[in-house]
Amino acid sequence: MRSEQESRILEEAVAQADSIAIAGHIRPDGDCVGACLGLYNYLQENFNASFEKEITVYMKDIPETFLFLKNSGKPIWEFEEEKQYDLFIVLDCSSGDRLGEAAKYFRSAKHTLCFDHHISNSGHFTEKLVLYPDYSSTCEVLFTCMCEEKISLSTAEALYLGIVHDTGVFKHSNTLEQTMCIAGKLLSKGVDSSKVIDGTFYEKTYIENQILGRCLMESMLLLEGKVILSYLNYKTMRLYNVDPSNLSGIIDQLRVTKGVEVAVFIYEVQPQNLKVSLRSNGKVDVSKTAVFFGGGGHREAAGYDVHGFMHDAINNLLVGLSHQLEEE
Repeated sequence: MRSEQESRILEEAVAQADSIAIAGHIRPDGDCVGACLGLYNYLQENFNASFEKEITVYMKDIPETFLFLKNSGKPIWEFEEEKQYDLFIVLDCSSGDRLGEAAKYFRSAKHTLCFDHHISNSGHFTEKLVLYPDYSSTCEVLFTCMCEEKISLSTAEALYLGIVHDTGVFKHSNTLEQTMCIAGKLLSKGVDSSKVIDGTFYEKTYIENQILGRCLMESMLLLEGKVILSYLNYKTMRLYNVDPSNLSGIIDQLRVTKGVEVAVFIYEVQPQNLKVSLRSNGKVDVSKTAVFFGGGGHREAAGYDVHGFMHDAINNLLVGLSHQLEEE
């Protein structure tokens, strides 16, 4: 599952640092939030007992449903102070430019370390990389680099959340025997599985159900029915008063449409600032498309940001997908 050398990377890096920053990608999802808070809790509980280390988490816009996690109120997003950290740990992020404003602390840090599972992570942007592209999630990667006996309930809860979200509640093809074994070990720490799964994955507000219904109703079958696409423009986002944290589950519901190979969901965060999410049912490697447009991800789940008009983004994406579908 891992080598002894890799299992020591985390503890050795932390032991040599007095100040540590932790950050993930912008618009954090379940795996990113779980990894950041899981690592923060683990370090606070195991390294600050005998050593006074300054540990800071930089993370913005944590979805409300994740706020039950211990120390979810600790992340900050203020960058007025010029500061150099001894160690900057990047989680669930395949490129430095996806760190947002926290990138300036990353660039000035004495040492950098990244834990990830995205196959598109080249490792060129960080000093050390622990990458397992065949693992379900960054939380699964982190578990293998932690001392199991030192993992508390609060750490286990955060890691379990990340695994649940990146496996689609253990139904995606990235769910392997090892994934289930690790999930079981986290449950043995006392994690309430129903609380995590129902409360953060399935439960939706009335408005979230409305927006899901609208996206399904207005979806389109394209490229001979092999692609399903839906989008929300900025005006509609404001009409429903929703933000990205309210849109979880839409792309997954599109993906399970019978006969579809690729699901696409696009929403406009700000005028002409678009977020594109891609899901594949196996035949198409959507990470190739995402990387081409400056993003990244996995074979079956990827995404990217693009600036421009919605119809241009859709047309350009369909050209790329049509080439991949022709190759299959």
